[in-house]
Amino acid sequence: MLQPASLADLPAFRCAHAEDASAGTGCTVVVAPAGATCGVDVRGGGPATRETDLLKPENMIEAVHAVVLSGGSAFGLAASTGVMDELAARGIGFPVESARVPIVVGACLFDLLVGQNAHPDAAMGRRAAAAAFERDAAEPLAEGNVGAGCGASVGKLLGGDRAMKAGLGVYGLRLGELVACALVAVNALGNVRDASGAWIAGCRDDEGRVMDPLDAFAALAHQAADAASAATDEGEGAVDPAAGPCANTTIGVVLTNARLTKAQATKVSSTVHDAYARAIKPVHTSGDGDTVFTFASGEVPADYDLTAILATEAMQGALERAVTQASGAYGLPAAGDRPAR
Repeated sequence: MLQPASLADLPAFRCAHAEDASAGTGCTVVVAPAGATCGVDVRGGGPATRETDLLKPENMIEAVHAVVLSGGSAFGLAASTGVMDELAARGIGFPVESARVPIVVGACLFDLLVGQNAHPDAAMGRRAAAAAFERDAAEPLAEGNVGAGCGASVGKLLGGDRAMKAGLGVYGLRLGELVACALVAVNALGNVRDASGAWIAGCRDDEGRVMDPLDAFAALAHQAADAASAATDEGEGAVDPAAGPCANTTIGVVLTNARLTKAQATKVSSTVHDAYARAIKPVHTSGDGDTVFTFASGEVPADYDLTAILATEAMQGALERAVTQASGAYGLPAAGDRPAR
């Protein structure tokens, strides 16, 4: 029978956050001190990732020591350097003569326009990694405006002033001995809906209610047509809004005790993107760099397809919690602040 699970059911992993709430950015770290199998699937047009080529099944590395989810766009990749430093100082990583080389992979979302123009650095990454060892693993990991979700927002189809606050969510499921827990920071261009299909956060209309994304696209098309007409009248060329940095991105990791190969972990990550597609509309756009890692500690022999299905359901729950556990901040309302229909 399917049952709820928590990160405490996966003792091979240690998790923690660090953030600067005043600046509106942070990072979330998952450490596997003994190393674990890791795969990744990256979609969307603008990812900011670190060491994901190592995770290709044909490449040599078989054990990863940490996954880092970070705000700060490409600047946030620096957080992973701090995680490496902390793990190496603790003797974690591949031994190379007198040195230790931890394998740390990661992905970033764009939160530079929320709060202050700030980003996680190596010091913040090191704090998060140290906190992972100090945190009581029996206590639930904080959700909402924390870690990589500190500056996350959703529903930016008509610009940031119509967006809503999102954050980081955690959700786990167990089937017998098999456990899958998902952590995700939701910073989508699109809207987010719950399991019933109802919109719970996203682009807001003039009354502050969540719009259907297709209605938002229609409004966007009218805006684009008006802008193009004005530019033609003034003799100016049109500006491509996609020419700048990727301004969104949902980044997540599935933790499991399943025994998987790198190829299987990669395929699980691919399947888990189904949860993104169920919950977020639109998803995987040119303005997103959506990423899913699968981190497998390998204690439980398990059917690959069953693991992928369980992981997908866990991720869908985490995506919803990333929205419902967020609090209004930085001038953006959260799901709990929206007007009743």
